[in-house]
Amino acid sequence: QVQLVESGGGSVQTGGSLRLSCAADAYTYGGSCMGWFRQGAGKEREGLISIYTSSGSTYYADSVKGRFTISRDNTKNTVYLQMDSLKPEDTAMYFCATRRRLSCGVHPLRPEDFEDWGQGTQVTVSS
Repeated sequence: QVQLVESGGGSVQTGGSLRLSCAADAYTYGGSCMGWFRQGAGKEREGLISIYTSSGSTYYADSVKGRFTISRDNTKNTVYLQMDSLKPEDTAMYFCATRRRLSCGVHPLRPEDFEDWGQGTQVTVSS
């Protein structure tokens, strides 16, 4: 059974930082494309960042370039999303997801291209 567990969400003020974690079981993690998405109230789910766990190759959507950073720890089967210079418009539920059937080099990140999802963690940025 696939397990993806996000953590690290919370409330911060504008300009603050948060680091989200996504822990996966070993089978799910190894050699997969793991992505971060977010969904604000009344909005569609937006693909932000992905990383190929084997090589570490990454992709960043324009909306988060320069502020968000993805990294991984293969010893912990965990992917991280470092979010800096947060803005109120970053307020959303953040999800990690994984896929194997489609190359991690295919962009942009579409929710329908990911096979398994975590439960999400809420990020709230106040002005």
